[in-house]
Amino acid sequence: MIALLQNKQWIRLFTLALLCVCFVGCKPKSEVDHTPPIDAKKKEIVFVTHNGPTTYYLNNDNQPAGIEYDLATQFVNDYYPDYKIRFVLVNSISEVIPTLLKGKAHIAAASLSITHLREHLVLFSTPYQETQQQLIFNNEINKEPGNITDIIGKTLAVPEGTSYEEHLAVLQKKYNALKWQSIKRTNTESLIEEVADGLLDYTVADSHLAALMQNYHPNLSIAMPIGPAEKIAWAMSKNSDRQMLANINKFFEKIKKDGTLRNLLDRYYGHNKRLNSSDITTFLERSNSLLPKYVHLFKQAQDITGIDWRLLAAVSYRESHWDTYNTSPTNVRGLMMLTEGTADLMGVTDRLDPKQSIPAGAKYLLKLIDTVPERIPEPDRTYMALASYNIGYAHVEDARVLAKRLKLNPDSWADIKKTLVLLKNPEYYTTLKYGYASGGAPVIFVESVRSYQRILEKHQPSHNPEFDAFKIARN
Repeated sequence: MIALLQNKQWIRLFTLALLCVCFVGCKPKSEVDHTPPIDAKKKEIVFVTHNGPTTYYLNNDNQPAGIEYDLATQFVNDYYPDYKIRFVLVNSISEVIPTLLKGKAHIAAASLSITHLREHLVLFSTPYQETQQQLIFNNEINKEPGNITDIIGKTLAVPEGTSYEEHLAVLQKKYNALKWQSIKRTNTESLIEEVADGLLDYTVADSHLAALMQNYHPNLSIAMPIGPAEKIAWAMSKNSDRQMLANINKFFEKIKKDGTLRNLLDRYYGHNKRLNSSDITTFLERSNSLLPKYVHLFKQAQDITGIDWRLLAAVSYRESHWDTYNTSPTNVRGLMMLTEGTADLMGVTDRLDPKQSIPAGAKYLLKLIDTVPERIPEPDRTYMALASYNIGYAHVEDARVLAKRLKLNPDSWADIKKTLVLLKNPEYYTTLKYGYASGGAPVIFVESVRSYQRILEKHQPSHNPEFDAFKIARN
């Protein structure tokens, strides 16, 4: 009997060892697995983050992008100009705080919400954004739940280590039957995709990510808030440099005051709620049925101008819905909806001919980009050019003049959006050079184009011309 028990113990130990070897050898590797601890002798600031549309990603030129990347880069440039910046990427948000606690990063810039549990582990900076957690569902499969009891018995999943778990745990105290899965090594974006594909009934997402994902999947709907609104901030370990934390707080206070933060938030999220589900459904349908006829022409136009073909296609869709024969009551015509004057300026003899209209529209947009002052950074310069495509550069310049009068930034699209809509108000337009304009129209135009472009960037590959052309910044 003793020998039998000993054999069973050995079997258990062997099995456990085998499972451990398999776990270590088979688990997905993140950069943190082989990242050494911070070297105090090196002049570098190390950030830990994870891939995602609200944190850090590679854009279509394989260059780092994302609001956390932009904020981190600017912080180091402003407060530690002699230091290099380095990012440690982890597989999921559940690995972010452990990476800090292991001493492998100075700062977590990962869209972390401030929660009671997390405050026991780390120090948070001044918050820079507010978000609301929301229940997401597929409106083609499930009806909108009226309350939490309606989702009991359905499949609900959230990423492990998120603040979503904390709020669901609070709800579970009131609704004992509420169950959910905490999924390891995943992210909210992936779970939202599963909801859209009908593989999962519900998930929870921050409001800014939910709005972004609705642009890609018109069958996604928001059911109800989960918990109170939360604030997003950077985090540091509790034994970290307090002077660095003080500098981070100064940085966020500064960019809140000077408009930099407002501009960044607008760049990444300002267009998210412009389209409704019907707009997106129609756009996706026409992307499959009509766009293939003209893709080669948009790519040729990119070769000529250097403007991403998906931006040109988005402009064309917003103008004509890719209807070659589209004509407005004011006789604006064709895929790029050129006026007679613009057509003459660009040498177009037939505005209904896509082979003429598309390159002409692209060249005209490039001309407008070149007209906007070069000191204006991208993508704001392109956004102002797009507004000019819709309403004329003169009125955009009036909006910039008005922005300066109102102590706003005339070089920031986030501020120009505010003054464009004032051009229909006699209190303002009577004091400006070019007078009245329906300034809301170009704002809607630009934000819609931005949304359509983002959708195309998700579903359509980039096109790299064979020669070096300047790149128009996107996002």
